[in-house]
Amino acid sequence: MTVVTQIDELDLPAWSPEVDVEISTDRDRIDTDFVHGFLGGETEWGAGLPRGILERSIHNSLVVGAYQRDGSQVGFARAITDYGTFAHIADVYVLPEWRGRGIGKRLIESILAHPGLQGLRRWSLSTRDGQGLYARYGFTPLAEPHMFMELCPERSPEASQA
Repeated sequence: MTVVTQIDELDLPAWSPEVDVEISTDRDRIDTDFVHGFLGGETEWGAGLPRGILERSIHNSLVVGAYQRDGSQVGFARAITDYGTFAHIADVYVLPEWRGRGIGKRLIESILAHPGLQGLRRWSLSTRDGQGLYARYGFTPLAEPHMFMELCPERSPEASQA
């Protein structure tokens, strides 16, 4: 089930005049070339990500974009979710020249305020350097890290021998 919600359905103003940026949950506005270029070229976690995989991840996630008045995209975030019990926030970024203006906060607030994500039992995310930002919204280090595991086939010994 895909839930598409426009930002005007949230309790957040869509337009931020102080930073001249609009926040939108309209998946059709996402500039896939822009997102792919940024994630693949500017982030460690997105390096080598095939465009088709990115398109599939956008299609199957709640996505949020930040846009200038001319419609060009300056930020992106997504929530991977079942819309019932769990959501994982991923791929949060703002172009370097737009950072420090609260755009990342607005992206996170838009996801957390989304009507389809209210009442979830667990939220998660991973970050190398954004702990301060996410702590503002109640995120903490894992209370029981021993309960969590991951599978990363590209890092497995079998993958390196192929």
